[in-house]
Amino acid sequence: MLTRFAPFAPFRTFDDLDRLHGELARSAATEPRTFAPAVDVFEEKDAFVVQAELAGIEAKDIQIEIENGILTLKGERKLARDANEDGYRRVERWYGAFSRQFTLPRTVEAERIEASSKDGVLTVRIPKRAEAKSQKISVKTS
Repeated sequence: MLTRFAPFAPFRTFDDLDRLHGELARSAATEPRTFAPAVDVFEEKDAFVVQAELAGIEAKDIQIEIENGILTLKGERKLARDANEDGYRRVERWYGAFSRQFTLPRTVEAERIEASSKDGVLTVRIPKRAEAKSQKISVKTS
C-alpha cells in the first residue's frame, strides 16, 4: 500500500512553525556555535588559490599547515569585549576557533606556497609543478 508523503504534516498552522522556530532559536542561543569562515577555491594556469574570509582576525592568530597533502587553515577570531558586559544588545558575528582542511593534488609544490592577507581576506597561493613537456619522437627508417 502506498501512502502520500507529507513533509510538513507536523506544521498544520503557522503557530506550529513559529513554535518550532522559537525552540530552535533558544537552543542555538544556549549551545556553542562553530565558526567556519567562508572559503573560495579556484584554479589558475600555474596555481591553485584558496581565499578565506577572515575579517577581524590578526595574522598572528592564523596558522597554515601542510601535512600528507592536506592544507589546514586554523585560527581564532577573538571577541574584543565580553558579550555579557553592559552595552551589548545583540551579538551576531561568529567568534571562536576554526579549522578548515583541503586535500591538495599531487601536482603542487608545497614548499613554494605563499599566503597574504588584505582587506580581511586571506589568500593562499599554491603553485603547480612544472609539468614535463611532451616531445614528439620521429621514427627513422633505414
